[in-house]
Amino acid sequence: MAAPSKKVFEVFVTKIPWTLAGKEMREYFAQFGPVKKCLLPFHKETGFHKGFCWVGFTTEEGLNNALQKDPHTLEGAKLLVQKNIRPFQGPRLSKDAEYD
Repeated sequence: MAAPSKKVFEVFVTKIPWTLAGKEMREYFAQFGPVKKCLLPFHKETGFHKGFCWVGFTTEEGLNNALQKDPHTLEGAKLLVQKNIRPFQGPRLSKDAEYD
């Protein structure tokens, strides 16, 4: 018997201005519901974030509230917010892959 799948209440956000940090992203999305996590990956060579992040809510209501708002605008930039299908688990490493 298969294990029950865990509900995912995450959004994937792109087009994030380089001037925003994870703290601002977490604070912004907290208006829609309690934020469990906000992962904003950084490029190890430049020190700048990569322009996308995952925001995880503790409830489905928070997720739905965030998805209902359009547009999401921060510092004059329109963010692209989509429901994340699978939970973020970090990069999957293979011997032929190159990662930043």
